Amino acid sequence: MTGKFPNTVINRLTLYHCILVDYIKNNLDTITSSAIAALLKIDDSQVRKDISLLKNTGKSRVGYLVSDLKNSIEKTLGFERPKNAFIVGAGNLGMALANYNNFTDYGLNVVALFDNDKNKIGKKIKDKEICDIAELPSLAEKLHIEMAILTVPMAAAQDMADFLTKSNIKYIWNFSPSVLDVPDGVEVWNENLMGNFLQFSYKIGK
Repeated sequence: MTGKFPNTVINRLTLYHCILVDYIKNNLDTITSSAIAALLKIDDSQVRKDISLLKNTGKSRVGYLVSDLKNSIEKTLGFERPKNAFIVGAGNLGMALANYNNFTDYGLNVVALFDNDKNKIGKKIKDKEICDIAELPSLAEKLHIEMAILTVPMAAAQDMADFLTKSNIKYIWNFSPSVLDVPDGVEVWNENLMGNFLQFSYKIGK
């Protein structure tokens, strides 16, 4: 269902969802588009336009029911359809992601981590085992996993991407600071942590 929405809309919907979760934690039942817009520093009309795509009309002078709007976003973005994934690279970032509790709330289930460091193989992060990278192809086939979260250093990123695509991984969430060359039919999402920091740093220095 998300295929018809531009990435910019999907990104905003995820931010709306975070706000709604916070409202629920604070026992607030309704929210207005202007309140969302003020928190995100965007136009109220943009928020209303995005929410209209969810077929959620709200109530005049009351706003939107928080639980209903949250459920609409979750249904639209596919939270109810769990996606299993491997983390490739059990360094600091990979282990931090493995320890992140909220992934399951958004339908992402990290099954295992992989590394080539013999000192790490066999250890567990929570209930997730660090496996030898050589085992990935057989486990991907056995568990029908098509998604990998790539957290290896830049120097190893392309070789690992090649290995993943040969292992029938179709979706790569790339946290490495590298632009990956992948075959047709494989999708890559780049998480540019350093690029985001530099944009922020640039604004601070202005």
